[in-house]
Amino acid sequence: MQFSAMETLMVALLVLGAGQWIVHKVDLLARLNMPEPVVGGLLATIVVTLMQVSGISLTFDESIKTPAMLFFFGAVGLAADFRLLRRGGWAMLLFAVLVIVLVALQDLVGVMMAKLMGLDAWYGLIGGSVTMTGGHGTGAAWAGVFERDFGLTGVSELAAASATFGLIFGALLGGPLAMFLIRRYRLAAPAHGAAVEDVEHDEAETPRPISAASVIRILMLLSVGVVVGAVAAEEFASVFRLPTFVWVLFVCIVLGNTARRLWQVNDATIDVVGNTALGIFLAITLMSLQLLQLVDLALPMLAMLLVQVGLALAFITLVTFRLMGRNYDSAVLCAGHCGFAMGATPTAVANIQAVTQHHGPSPLAFIIVPVVGGFIVDIANATIIQTFVSVLSG
Repeated sequence: MQFSAMETLMVALLVLGAGQWIVHKVDLLARLNMPEPVVGGLLATIVVTLMQVSGISLTFDESIKTPAMLFFFGAVGLAADFRLLRRGGWAMLLFAVLVIVLVALQDLVGVMMAKLMGLDAWYGLIGGSVTMTGGHGTGAAWAGVFERDFGLTGVSELAAASATFGLIFGALLGGPLAMFLIRRYRLAAPAHGAAVEDVEHDEAETPRPISAASVIRILMLLSVGVVVGAVAAEEFASVFRLPTFVWVLFVCIVLGNTARRLWQVNDATIDVVGNTALGIFLAITLMSLQLLQLVDLALPMLAMLLVQVGLALAFITLVTFRLMGRNYDSAVLCAGHCGFAMGATPTAVANIQAVTQHHGPSPLAFIIVPVVGGFIVDIANATIIQTFVSVLSG
């Protein structure tokens, strides 16, 4: 059964509604800070998988997914105040270093596990940062390289299955981890988020109701940011390649701070538009997952991935949380780090969004996680993978 773009959007919205209802009704899910799109999306994944087992094949049109993701990151950029970006400088640098260290550890542990279990070392990279940090896109790209240059077979399917495994665990564990840290250390959200209490805030600004005019204004800025960011990603690809959403994020940061000087920007509208776009993206992504691919995972690869999950949780809990300050914002950052260390940046942002909705705002986390998760992680991951490939093939 083939769903058109409009039919896919309809199903995605139904999935989001189901996720909201389930989290609202099941107190345990709310207390674990489970993202509503993830809950609904995983339920849809299970239903779709059961239908596939019964011989009913469902295919969704994913053409809406990328625009939704770009609109979400554009909304993050519009909401970013340059004052908060300046304040996040040293924290962002430290967090980036921690992220890079974990990426390197993932590949090191993956290669060691592969050799201990008698597998080719390349499978250690597939079960390492290629799919755990890189996700489906990076996994597909490197699988093609391994198949073409090193003669491996079935790597594409294995990479897709591993990335699916990581995405599920990254989405499921981020919120509960942050909740554990918040309760264990009795943390609370500061008035304006950690490290930004001395930023000057306009006391005259009061929340303004969302209106059609404010929605149109935000959609206008987002549309410009998405188009300009996509063009920049294509034009500068030969100089240095960055994901399109990173370009969109940076362009919208400039647009948002410029717009704030020209007219009033309704942050509540940005939040609603961005959250809606993120929910649609995650719903389509999760309901399109092929869980049956996980059945094809050999036991050694499954063991390797479980070790990677344990490594990520241990590092984030014992190192990231402690070095980032052992405060509320560091707990929220841990939820984000869990998301893109085992899944993707949108999952990371969904994790911190779920945490802050229940425990209070963390402006610093909403600046650091998208920038580090989108910009620095991709560059660092590609560099580290290429280093391992060079060493192993040399």
